[in-house]
Amino acid sequence: MSNQSVAAGVSLARVMAHCGGSPVGAVKLLAGAIASAPAAPEPYAALADLWQDRRSELEAGLEGDGSLSAVLAQAYFLFLKGDMDDAVMALGSVTGARPDVPWGAAPWFGDARLLDAVSAEALAEACLRTLDYGHDLDTDEMRERFAPWFHTIDVVSERSPVPESLAAMARLPRACGRYELSFALCDRADTVDRVMWTAVARANTWRAMGDLDQAAEAFEDALTLDPANWSLYLDLADVRAEQGDFAAAVALVEQGLQHEPQEVSLRAAGAAYRTRLSGSSDDLRALIAMAPKLANTAYRDLLIDCACAGPGLPRNLLAKARRIRKN
Repeated sequence: MSNQSVAAGVSLARVMAHCGGSPVGAVKLLAGAIASAPAAPEPYAALADLWQDRRSELEAGLEGDGSLSAVLAQAYFLFLKGDMDDAVMALGSVTGARPDVPWGAAPWFGDARLLDAVSAEALAEACLRTLDYGHDLDTDEMRERFAPWFHTIDVVSERSPVPESLAAMARLPRACGRYELSFALCDRADTVDRVMWTAVARANTWRAMGDLDQAAEAFEDALTLDPANWSLYLDLADVRAEQGDFAAAVALVEQGLQHEPQEVSLRAAGAAYRTRLSGSSDDLRALIAMAPKLANTAYRDLLIDCACAGPGLPRNLLAKARRIRKN
């Protein structure tokens, strides 16, 4: 039995017969049908009947199953139970794993019952889960697939404008290149209360757009709201380095270290920016020593590239630093 035939309206009885009476097998078949046509109502109707008839078997069979088909079905079952928060978060996990499928087109995702009940906090977490795997979402095709998410974000953020949640939600439209929606969420949050996370969201949106002056201004605003936050000093230092102002970058790192003197990313950035500014071999050696401790390899490589552009550095030391990027 094909996914297309299920989506076209094959009865639950035939689905169960095809799966040898196994409700979990039926779930996997119906999940495949949903993947083929997420907007088609028939697979959801069959799942609802299955949930009503074989609920205890499904709960036992799907417990601990983290497969995409199981999580997708559980998202809908949670919706049927009225647990809108967990339903949305489960769909966020599925979407993060396979953003090439327009899962948000599911009829239940745009249902008024969900839009009226899901919390801003849960939707924010769901939005973050869509980004978990680092897929490129900044394409016309992805913007179209995520249109239902943007609608849900707009409705829920207007109903429940929790600033921290709106700042988290803003990451999804920013990743999709929908910068105007990201800024709109920040503006909506600011009408309730000005918090650091909103300023960071605005800064990162400007940065994604390539406007480093506006990004720096927004990070400075974030620092006025949370002046003891070491990561904000690092964020602003990185922007200043992108602008070519390595002296300012070094000074900002030093300020951050006053609040978190053992933070390795701050210490590595300081070594990289001092090397770039003055050609210090000692600082490059310090960066090389700290490099294995940097969990973010992309950031590590960025710092190494920056440092290796410093003036007058010995060739053997440059070669040692560049070898780290290949490992």
